[in-house]
Formats: sequence, structure tokens, C-alpha cells
Amino acid sequence: MLAIIGGSGVYNPELLEDLTTAQISTPYGSVEYVQGNLEGQAVVFLTRHGGGHTVPPHLVNYRANIWALKKLGVTKIIATAAVGSLDPHIAPGDFVLVDDFLDFTKSRPTTFFDGQEGKVLHVDMNHPYCPCLREDILTAAQTLQLPMVKTGIYVCAEGPRYESKAEIKVFQHLGGTVVGMTNVPECVLAKEAEMCYATICLITNYAAGITKNNLTFKEVVDIMEVKKLELQNLLRLSIVAARNSDCTCNCFQAATEIGGFKV
Repeated sequence: MLAIIGGSGVYNPELLEDLTTAQISTPYGSVEYVQGNLEGQAVVFLTRHGGGHTVPPHLVNYRANIWALKKLGVTKIIATAAVGSLDPHIAPGDFVLVDDFLDFTKSRPTTFFDGQEGKVLHVDMNHPYCPCLREDILTAAQTLQLPMVKTGIYVCAEGPRYESKAEIKVFQHLGGTVVGMTNVPECVLAKEAEMCYATICLITNYAAGITKNNLTFKEVVDIMEVKKLELQNLLRLSIVAARNSDCTCNCFQAATEIGGFKV
């Protein structure tokens, strides 16, 4: 089964049919989710920030969300993320398919394996975003003739404040492409849970210092609304491509050294 994690501005599973809403319990709390169908395929939709963007990025219950999806039988996750551009040549409205990250978060639980029951996992992060799922998304973008930056480094800041100009200069110096507040530890937990995971980033603004304007959340909402149909079409075709893909990856073996991930 495949799941969509909707980021800022993506709160409704409008591309799915026959929707049902339910809750599932996890060791980290309960999670509300929506399940529907897309061309005969069951798809789970989960909104990262809650309905109406009520949960800030540093308080998202990432472990509960990923655990819930694993318990529901999800094997592949496509996430969306509204991000700021660190590159003047990548403009608001552009799509970026990130393939690596830099983690500048501070206070979030980042693993399922914190020593309880004697288990610690040093999960490999050579490919934090599933190469096969990324190819499926690129195939969908090409089919739609939708321009997409094919690689990029996601810089994850703690939030919920926007970054300072000095921080943005550092992120640029380190090779960052986009900056956001939610992709870590989400992608790490998905890897620990032995699930394929990829993120479609949508540029909603230039980062501090690149733009002379004050940053506002309204910018995010406005761009997401303008690009909503394109994003829905991209998600739809990506799901179809992922269902039909014969690509093989190592995501399902990420926790093999401790006997695999079990819910």
C-alpha cells in the first residue's frame, strides 16, 4: 500500500475517492488518517500538521505517524513539503525532488531505537530518499511535462520561526538547495521502518537574504493554492508509476542487522 503525507497547504486528499476517516493507536499516541482509492489502489492520506495547520513543525509526532503507516501496511510514502529556495535560480512555484539532507533540528526524537529492549540501530543514510520511488516521481513529472529540479539537498531547520540571513548563508555555503522544517526526522524514521520514502518539494518563497521581503506563511498558502492542481496530478501519476514499477531497492532491509522493524 502507498501513502501520501501532506505538508503545509496539502490538507485534503482531493485526488482520492471512497474516503473513510479513522484513527489508529501507536506506542507514541493515536493518529488520524484518511484512506481512499485511486484507480483501484488503496491509498492512505495523512496530514503532517493536522487539519488547518494546527501542529508546528517541531511538535509533529513523527514517530506516531510513521509507526501508524507501517501498522496499516504501507510500504511506500510520498511526502510533500513547502520549502524556501536557497538558490536564486530556483524560483517560487518550482518543484524539487530532493535526494539528500542536512539536519539542523534540535529537540526532536529522531529514532525508534533508543535502547529500549536492548535495540539500537545505526541506520544507513546513503540514500535517505528511495531511488526507485524518486524515479517513479520523475517518470510522472516527465509524463506531465512538468519541469522539476531532479536533485537537491534539503536543509531541515528546527522552526517554527523562519531562518536568519546568517543561517541561510551558512546553509548555502554547505551546499543546501532548499530549506524547510519537517523532512527530518520523517525520512529517517521511514528508513528505520523499512519503507520507501520520497519527498516532492514545492518552492513557496526565496529564503531570508535572497529575497528583500519579509517572509510570511501567507506566501506558502498562496503558492500552494496556485500549484494545487499540478501537485495533485503529479501525486496521482506518481502513485500509478509506483504501483507499476519493477525497480528494486534496499529500503526493505534497512533494519536487517537488528532483525527488521516490527510493529
